[in-house]
Amino acid sequence: MKAITWLASVTVGVAALTATAFATTPEGWTTDLDKALEKAKAEKKSVLVEFTGSDWCPPCIAMRKNVFSKKEFVDAAAKKFVLVELDFPKGDQAVADKNEPMAKKYNIEGFPTVILLTPEGKEITRFFASEFPQIDTFLEHINKALEKKGLD
Repeated sequence: MKAITWLASVTVGVAALTATAFATTPEGWTTDLDKALEKAKAEKKSVLVEFTGSDWCPPCIAMRKNVFSKKEFVDAAAKKFVLVELDFPKGDQAVADKNEPMAKKYNIEGFPTVILLTPEGKEITRFFASEFPQIDTFLEHINKALEKKGLD
């Protein structure tokens, strides 16, 4: 009985997070990687691409709720990056199908994967976003990645 109660509470918690956190793409993010690369070239920025399963992946849901949807994060990250969300929701197959070619191109093996790209689309680094679950640690990690590549 305890296992059933625990499972029910986890399911309800995930459903609540999904319903409130993933109605739309967060403000400050785009869903078109090609346009983001054009913008990055024009603005001399890098590109941060998050591959997510917004309505089924618990770490993805937590990252959006705690980091990616926060104004503090978007304002800071947008100084150096064009932000792109490529979603693979189970509840909207058309969106997942639209983004599938990019997942194949970048050989995405899990979610939430973040890839940092040069404005030309060359990969700088990749990592699982959930390794850095707070705004400050996430920003520190991506800024260090730019410094290592001499793009800052």
